[in-house]
Amino acid sequence: MTSSHVPSASGPRIAPDDLLTLLAVARLGKYTAAAHSLGVNHTTVSRRIASLEKAVADRVLTQAPEGWELTARGRQLLPAAEAVETALASVAGPAPEEGGAGRRLSGTVRIAAPEGFVRTFAMPALSRLQRNHPGLQVELQTATQRARRYRSGMDIEIVVGRPDTRHSTAHYLRSYSLGLFAAPSYLARHGEPETEEALADRRLIYYPEHSLEVDGLLNAAESLPETAGYFRSNSVNAQLQATQMGVGIGLLPVYAAQGDDSLVRVLPEFDKVMEYWASVRPEALRSPVVEHVLAALR
Repeated sequence: MTSSHVPSASGPRIAPDDLLTLLAVARLGKYTAAAHSLGVNHTTVSRRIASLEKAVADRVLTQAPEGWELTARGRQLLPAAEAVETALASVAGPAPEEGGAGRRLSGTVRIAAPEGFVRTFAMPALSRLQRNHPGLQVELQTATQRARRYRSGMDIEIVVGRPDTRHSTAHYLRSYSLGLFAAPSYLARHGEPETEEALADRRLIYYPEHSLEVDGLLNAAESLPETAGYFRSNSVNAQLQATQMGVGIGLLPVYAAQGDDSLVRVLPEFDKVMEYWASVRPEALRSPVVEHVLAALR
């Protein structure tokens, strides 16, 4: 983009690039994440914010424990920044097809989500959106964690359990259950456990306790006895594969294991209900691209 300036309502000349940089920092909360999204370096982001603050003779951002936050003056500039973004998207993106259903989405959305959610729910929704909107770009990180108190550089964070974080909005996505599963070969060797107490002689397949920060997932295994052994992984895919290979009894998402002919559910009365929620910054939710992606994930 050129370095031309546009006058604001009060007279100072403001560079569109500076407004777009403010918008990126407001949504992502970090200079480094904003720099990555804009294809520039951290120094350029800092310089553009300084230039904008000089033009309006006021602070537009303030640093907080959660990351960079908009000041009152920064919030006033947000609609102008969004207007610049919309105008650029309208000329840079592909023209809507004649008779097509509305305008095409254009832009990048950054998502962090648990691996199981990604595999079963997010990928079908995101693939469908990207087929329909060639200008939509997605960056997806797999992570099973609680919503971060500090700004993560993500537009949308999918977490297990309702998030309780400042300055973010919580959006319910769906419920699911955790159940116990085993391979037929494992049951042929060891027999099917008839009570939860019988699991004490078995190997449990689940998350590593020391790295699991999600209270609901930690609590799910608390009612089970301490087992004779374990296979632990922060990858649901690895847990699923270990269970299929007869390593032990897996505590798995029912949606991931129930339709698998190579697995048998044991102790079906053991059913721990969990919820997937999305944590989204209000500034990010003002983006039509983020809004459409969140709707698709729901």
